[in-house]
Amino acid sequence: MSNYRKVRVTLIKSAIGYTEDQRATVRALGLRKMHQSRVHTETPQIAGMLHKIRHLLQVEEVTE
Repeated sequence: MSNYRKVRVTLIKSAIGYTEDQRATVRALGLRKMHQSRVHTETPQIAGMLHKIRHLLQVEEVTE
């Protein structure tokens, strides 16, 4: 099993008015609507995506 932690990602700010690249990153994370949440494993790829649009998201660790 991987040693990566699970994080819940919630879109708290609209991507309207931001660059196409940032909007594509929001979509790639599986977020379509405001206040929608998804749980992801925080791999280096996902961590980079979260860092890129951190001003639009709320990220919290999931304990299982």
